[in-house]
Amino acid sequence: MSLNSIYNQKKIAFFSTQPYDKTFFNKYNDEFSYQLDYFETQLNPQTVILIENATIVCVFVNDIVNEEVIRQLAEKNVKIIALRCAGFNNVDLEAAKKYNLKVCRVPAYSPQAVAEHAMAMILTLNRKTHKAYNRVREQNFALNGLLGFDLFGKTIGIIGTGNIGKAFAKIALGFGCKVLAYDIVENDEMIKDGVSFVTLEKIFKTSDIISLHCPLNDQTKHVINKDSIALMKEHVMIINTSRGGLIETACVIEGLKQGKIGYLGIDVYEQEEKLFFKDLSEDIIQDDAIQRLMSFPNVLVTAHQAFFTNEALTQIALVTFNNIKSLLTDNDIKNKGALLV
Repeated sequence: MSLNSIYNQKKIAFFSTQPYDKTFFNKYNDEFSYQLDYFETQLNPQTVILIENATIVCVFVNDIVNEEVIRQLAEKNVKIIALRCAGFNNVDLEAAKKYNLKVCRVPAYSPQAVAEHAMAMILTLNRKTHKAYNRVREQNFALNGLLGFDLFGKTIGIIGTGNIGKAFAKIALGFGCKVLAYDIVENDEMIKDGVSFVTLEKIFKTSDIISLHCPLNDQTKHVINKDSIALMKEHVMIINTSRGGLIETACVIEGLKQGKIGYLGIDVYEQEEKLFFKDLSEDIIQDDAIQRLMSFPNVLVTAHQAFFTNEALTQIALVTFNNIKSLLTDNDIKNKGALLV
């Protein structure tokens, strides 16, 4: 193998790159000595052409990695698709197998980061601290319109009890909440902590707050829909820090209009790839659904920032680099949760 071939094996093309990606990946690259090519643009069928002599691409949640893209990657001799995130619903895994590309991810990166953001959204919606902040800056010290409720004793339903759901349950228990959970596999440790595993229907019917922490797949897509909303308590709070597709947006808008949904906090959105991680402050946003959501006084939208902590970004960089190193040296990864194909 030529020196040039060895060098190219260690070249990574990053897509959907933000300044903080460069900061953290550059910071931890000394140990690995990869050549890093950064592209701000999303990976899609039109942008694959940007890749030159790289055998690895590193992608994020809103990059398009469908069969057409994977075919082009294979033609460019790309061998590894490294996701710097946990979710992988944007990657066609069958196509990756077909074209013999390895796919890896970061299955866990400070689950506390996302769990804590979910609780921050609950507290903000409940105690209206975002509104109080703006009022006081305008010298308005009135309390009218800022009424909240005690979290203590309330029932929180968690859908999905992976690392993030588990971390969120501990936080909720710490507030003195009754915690219900639904997952296809019950977690014995969570049961010992005081979490009750119940049916999905009971989550919908009895929870004051519902927090989504499950992956997006055929079984979970639009788990929050017209029928499930109809089962919920009046003025329920719904929090989504997982994947936008878990919520059927039109049904949630209708639930908000009718007053069935009392609070909505979303850090993710079905059509976020056209919006999030961009400064659109000077643009006319064409997405009527997100504009309608943001018009409600009881809706809080953050732009996919739940993961955005120093600890999480450190883990993302280190785990991504180590995944790539393992695949280049051993064609395998010890942590099987990190290897998708």
